[in-house]
Amino acid sequence: LHMGKTMKEDLTVVAKYINKLYPPEFNVFSIYAELYHNYFASQAKKNAESHLEDKDIYLLLSWVHNFYPKEMRKDHALAMELDKVKLGSLLPSSLSKELENKYLDSEEVAVKNSLSRCLDKEIQRWKEDKEPEKLNGHFQSELLGIFVIQSIYSSQKRAEDISKAVGEELSHRLLKELPAFLRSYRDAFEDFKEKSKKHRHYKPILIANINNCWNFR
Repeated sequence: LHMGKTMKEDLTVVAKYINKLYPPEFNVFSIYAELYHNYFASQAKKNAESHLEDKDIYLLLSWVHNFYPKEMRKDHALAMELDKVKLGSLLPSSLSKELENKYLDSEEVAVKNSLSRCLDKEIQRWKEDKEPEKLNGHFQSELLGIFVIQSIYSSQKRAEDISKAVGEELSHRLLKELPAFLRSYRDAFEDFKEKSKKHRHYKPILIANINNCWNFR
């Protein structure tokens, strides 16, 4: 953040005031921009090649695909000058792709584990002597129906905020995870229906799960 702010503010000063003090053939703005970019890119590469936590990978990719090219370089005071310089990306494409794959792998596992924990909690609720919650007057599982959908949606949204391509790839992966989760859910529910007919709230629990199906569709 400090580097980005410094680069943006300094290049704005160069564009507004320093550039016009030199003859055009000196390419003063281009020289400043390239030097700042090269330093920023070297730091980004150094970070990318070190051990990064998942949240750091997400942040670095956000800089590479989003903050740097869209917010910094498209700033109204800099865009026209920077378009002439052709600075390129903060990271080599191979290293960027490697980080994207790490992010996608970790996010896929995180969502899968989250859905699994959610189903375990739901199964535990069925075993309790407790009537399901009502939403808008109907029995429904807020935990299962709403939490699962929100988990997948928020994960997709975070990926799309990095780039459209990363978002599409994660969506493709999660479209495989959701059917697997739904099969586990169906199997657990069938098991409950078969073995828990004497449960005091058997019928409301059945209704709640049937109502969940509409949300999942």
